[in-house]
Amino acid sequence: MAKNEIRLEYSGFVIFAAQLLSVATGVIFQLIIIRAIGAINPPDKVSEVYGIWSNVSKDVVPYFTLMAGVLPFWALRFTARGKEGAVKTGVLANLTISFIAALVYILLVPFMVSALGVSDYSFLYFVTAVQIVDIYAINVFEACIQAKKPHVIGYGLLLRELSKVSLGYILINVVFSRDPLIGGMLSLIIAFTLQSIYYFRLLSDDLKQKVQWNYLKEWLKGSVANIYNVVGNQIAAFIFIMLFIYGGESARGVYGAASLIAAIISYSSYLAFALYPKLLAEGKSEDVTTAIRIVLMFALPMTAGAIVLSDSYLTIFSYEFRAATTVLVVLAIDALVATLSGVYGTVVIGFEKVDEKAQISFKELLKSRLFLAFSLPYLHSAITLPTTFYALTVCVQNDPVQAALYVSIINSAARFAMFLIQYVIVRKIVRVKVPWSNIAKYLFASALMAIVLFWLPHPTTIMLTFAITAVGGILYLLVVMALDRDARILISRILQTVKIKS
Repeated sequence: MAKNEIRLEYSGFVIFAAQLLSVATGVIFQLIIIRAIGAINPPDKVSEVYGIWSNVSKDVVPYFTLMAGVLPFWALRFTARGKEGAVKTGVLANLTISFIAALVYILLVPFMVSALGVSDYSFLYFVTAVQIVDIYAINVFEACIQAKKPHVIGYGLLLRELSKVSLGYILINVVFSRDPLIGGMLSLIIAFTLQSIYYFRLLSDDLKQKVQWNYLKEWLKGSVANIYNVVGNQIAAFIFIMLFIYGGESARGVYGAASLIAAIISYSSYLAFALYPKLLAEGKSEDVTTAIRIVLMFALPMTAGAIVLSDSYLTIFSYEFRAATTVLVVLAIDALVATLSGVYGTVVIGFEKVDEKAQISFKELLKSRLFLAFSLPYLHSAITLPTTFYALTVCVQNDPVQAALYVSIINSAARFAMFLIQYVIVRKIVRVKVPWSNIAKYLFASALMAIVLFWLPHPTTIMLTFAITAVGGILYLLVVMALDRDARILISRILQTVKIKS
């Protein structure tokens, strides 16, 4: 791959556009699964079976991909700083770990399905082992590409999403019509594999370089902090296992459906995707201000839209999920906080110099603000785990929506507290100018859009819901373009760049 070509705004918009397009493919894919489940199950069993899909793909697998982003974290930093051989070293090391993780997972599947009471779906859990390898591969490939040409990752995402939907339609509805969860998992595995092949070809020149095992030694020292962080995050995520066990499959299904919509808001964080390697290479605080402005330009209206049209979005999946509108409202606000928190988290790791000379001192790492930021998930867990256990075992009375709502409120409150702490950490690292004037304009335009959407009819079909969403989006952009000079300049630059590229 050629030398670093990092353009903050263009890279962010390419990936953001790819993510937005993937919203449609993601909704279609989940809809294919849900309706295929409904075709062979009674209505009251749909959320239960879908809860099993959410469990295997979102709850169980992450515990076996704990290490997926550990070495890529350092591979990205070394690659961004021009260290030769970092790409090949990272790829070989991460793939080795992936095979070990997949083997451990396979050995534990019989015990897991028995403990969760889902032994009838054992084959699904076994097949999922292949996805573990795919996730490790994607993580290291994208880390190395992000360090040089972050916008290219958007192309890989499009390849994966289009493949996923195309394969999903055939495998779920035709080949595995009697077992749609298997068809869905195979679709994901093949799509991820195609994406990995595309990335492999992009990195072919870097993969010809010599492996630098001395890098791996430094990464392993530094990875203590990463492992510490990912373990903390997975401990925090245990509340979703608790929701599945104490709230039931339906509660996990309700939460899963609402989180799919709320997750779309977090896609706006990809607008700052190039901020990390850019801070590693240049370290300019002005880039942080630009990132905050661009991210909130889209995150604020997306949050407002998810709140106002929560009933329509959930009904797309199944009318049964319509009762979970309050869950989606809470998760939408939580996604906004998580998105902004992601930008500030990037500032912490982007300005960190502990590995600048390709050597990592364990003592200095423990004293760094990076390690301090990595400790936040443990504080998060200390708040959420006991509170969630109490809420699900004492307060909830066989009500899946209530169970999902309690978990979403508890988790969101803890995340906001962690964001405030993170904000304090960033203030001690660098002076960041917050674009309050721009934010005020985005809030006004978002509020105006929300009022209009509130009074418009709320549809229950996919096409009409997308149409109403488009109306709201166009209204917001028109108001923002009229009020905000920076928005007009930004859109003009993007259009000009796209024209040149085409």
